[in-house]
Amino acid sequence: MAYFDKDNLLQNLPVNGVSLELGCGSRKKHIEAIGIDMLDFDGVNIVGDVFDVLKEFPDQSVNKIYTYHFLEHIEKLPELFQELARVLKDDGLLFIVDPHFSNPYYYSDITHKNFFGLYTMNYFSSGGGFKRTIPNYQQKKNYMIDSVQLVFKSFPPYYLRHGIKKFFEIIFNFNSYTKELYEEFFCYIVPCYEVQYSLRRVY
Repeated sequence: MAYFDKDNLLQNLPVNGVSLELGCGSRKKHIEAIGIDMLDFDGVNIVGDVFDVLKEFPDQSVNKIYTYHFLEHIEKLPELFQELARVLKDDGLLFIVDPHFSNPYYYSDITHKNFFGLYTMNYFSSGGGFKRTIPNYQQKKNYMIDSVQLVFKSFPPYYLRHGIKKFFEIIFNFNSYTKELYEEFFCYIVPCYEVQYSLRRVY
């Protein structure tokens, strides 16, 4: 067996669907979600490679999937999005938080393999309201973009710096035009910490 289901959850999945948190680590953000991670932390319910674990879920058996700073570590991102589309129910939520490509800390981590910006999810999704168009390379788009948000922040003890960055967050998230303006002209002047995507599964 390539995974360890600590509470035998896979044998007792509710028919009305479940929530998943991929790469949850030691601090799962969604208590109701099934936590999946390669490492056996206390908050992890199923230990194993994400591809091996997802294969055990039936088609359209998941209502919501959350990932926080996880997808940047995945080598086969298109394959993962296909598998997530398989397990998600119609109109199911896929909520993603990942480092923005301008985040200076991104390049310090040698385990990071993917870059994320405003248009990244358009390779897998429709919508978003952006002017720039993304080629789909004849791939089916299984998701609809509900929202894309740029997140600016600093950590204690840099409270003043954090407040200034939150001011920029309000300005640049005003609409799709200001978001695109930010990435084209200002992203390396005021680096963005992370980007949040909210997607819906569409059939």
